[in-house]
Amino acid sequence: MRIDVITLFPEFILEAAKVGVVGRAMERKLLDVQAHNPREDAEGVHRKVDDRPFGGGPGMVMMVEPIRRCIQRIRALADPAPVIYLSPQGPRLTQNKVEQLAKTPRFILLCGRYEGIDERLFERDIDEELSIGDYVLSGGELAAAVVIDAVGRLQEGALGDAESAAQDSFGNGLLDCPHYTRPPVDGYGDAVPDVLMSGNHREIAKWRLKQSLGRTWLRRPDLLQSRVLTPAEQKLLDEFRREYTSAP
Repeated sequence: MRIDVITLFPEFILEAAKVGVVGRAMERKLLDVQAHNPREDAEGVHRKVDDRPFGGGPGMVMMVEPIRRCIQRIRALADPAPVIYLSPQGPRLTQNKVEQLAKTPRFILLCGRYEGIDERLFERDIDEELSIGDYVLSGGELAAAVVIDAVGRLQEGALGDAESAAQDSFGNGLLDCPHYTRPPVDGYGDAVPDVLMSGNHREIAKWRLKQSLGRTWLRRPDLLQSRVLTPAEQKLLDEFRREYTSAP
């Protein structure tokens, strides 16, 4: 898969893509991340990419033509690709959306700066907007890094264990269960749950599902409202609730 990023700070994107799972995916040729500075497509000695907004007001607006030429240049490099503008006004990024993007051979991320981009780009050049949360950043680069990481780790072969992605929070519509590692008892005397030390994989799977259901009920009950539980899942959730409410 290939992800092209339009940004005034290409070095940030490229450095972020070298880290961890995404970096390994790049090394294994599972993922190709390229960054493009629209200043390269700007005219004039100063390669200007922004100007004052018509109608007045604070800040600067990124100009139409440098970004449009940059998009056209990237699209000419390979097959046509959708352009996604990273903006707090777009639909919020979800795991379902990440999984959809992970199956897309190629897409382009556009990082805004200043007060944003000229509105005319939305009419002809941008296919969709995407937000990573209801807050404002200085630019779209951090959001682009989030999308690249979330999508890159789902490329086949990127993770050491393919089941890791399936067990992640939101992978099945629920939050992930708790995880433990050595030592079995820590310095405060807190022990790993016995079931995880039992070697009974059926009971371990049951415990993990129960904890996943319970954690979702506690922390993100909205996720349960849109999920139809099986009778077995409902039974496990009821058990978790009883244990939770009766705990000292």
